[in-house]
Amino acid sequence: MRNAAVAKTENHAIIPPQGAASLPLLTNRGPLLATTFADTARAEAELITRNEDGKVIVEPRGDWVVETIGRFDSQLKRIEEGYEPGDIIIDLTSLKRIDTSGAYLLGRTLSRCGDPDGDWHYIGDHGPARRLMADMRKRLASCPPVEEDEGGIIAVMARIGRGLEGAWSETVDTFAFFGRTVTTFSSIALIPARLRLTATVHLMETTGVNALPIIAVLSFFIGAVVAFMGANLLETFGASVFTVELVGLSVLREFGVLITAILLAGRSDSAFTAAIGSMKMQQEIDAMKVMGLDPFEVLVIPRVVACVIMAPLLTFAAMLTGVIGGALVSWATLDISPAFFIQRMQDTIDYTHFMVGMSKAPVFGLVIAIIGCRHGLQVGGDVESLGSRVTTSVVQSIFAVIVIDALFALLYLELDI
Repeated sequence: MRNAAVAKTENHAIIPPQGAASLPLLTNRGPLLATTFADTARAEAELITRNEDGKVIVEPRGDWVVETIGRFDSQLKRIEEGYEPGDIIIDLTSLKRIDTSGAYLLGRTLSRCGDPDGDWHYIGDHGPARRLMADMRKRLASCPPVEEDEGGIIAVMARIGRGLEGAWSETVDTFAFFGRTVTTFSSIALIPARLRLTATVHLMETTGVNALPIIAVLSFFIGAVVAFMGANLLETFGASVFTVELVGLSVLREFGVLITAILLAGRSDSAFTAAIGSMKMQQEIDAMKVMGLDPFEVLVIPRVVACVIMAPLLTFAAMLTGVIGGALVSWATLDISPAFFIQRMQDTIDYTHFMVGMSKAPVFGLVIAIIGCRHGLQVGGDVESLGSRVTTSVVQSIFAVIVIDALFALLYLELDI
């Protein structure tokens, strides 16, 4: 008989049975397969069960590999559930080849036993099969079973608690990422030549210039809607002229910057997360680290600078188009000429309202860039993780923008601005 040896195929790592001179070989390209070179023909898998002296004998025959054993899963489950684990014996006499899938099915029947590797559980000598079954049980032991949520108020409170814990963890991680970004930017500020100017200008174009049309159009219609609603409401009180103040204050203080921030969160933030996340999936970021490049300096800082610079410019464009939209609606519905509209805005609306809206824009741009880049760097190795992170980054950005805007409103209210 030919000596057993170890051979590695494209999909399987072949290992000899007990007594061979070679060691088992594991591979991540397929299941682990126990066999010998002398036995290369595929033998049909069978499962024979019999009762002897109150014990159930499970006798696998042939090749127990992933292609042939799927039909035995339910039968082995019934045996596992219908007998005490101490009454189950596995007869390995007629077993030929076995891979990790077969080892999992056979070893599962003894998983509830206190001594699943005891010799009294086995008939026959098949060392590779027993080693594979022991290895599978060891690996599965590190995976805790999924706990089913119980109904009732306790489950609801537990879910709320997990949500609050996750929100707190996300907040802490975001602030930690912001701190790392600040330290990296400080080091670049000492040596301005380290700033990647070409990448920053390109991102300013994609983030700001390319977003200008959609922001201008939406802001125009927001201003028009505010003017139309104000005209209908104020006209009933004979105060339709105050539509000018309504449009001016709402667009300059809130709507202009909010529309800009929300569109940046939906458009640019998702693009940041997707771009960095795809690089993370393809291990390009790991390659940067091997080359001695800092991902924060290469990827994060240009995006943060681009957002912080372009957010005020886009906000100004949004304010301008919003006021134009309100002026046109006022002209069409209230017969308020554009010249009178602009003159009344200059007379009744203070310049500080414009500065209030503009002061929020850089903060919103910074927050959007930080959240988008952080989630991009946390993408895992699969597409599902990328999609989840893109969705989460957009939702968190919009939520953060609304919360920070509310804090700004409280601050300016206290300051009487």
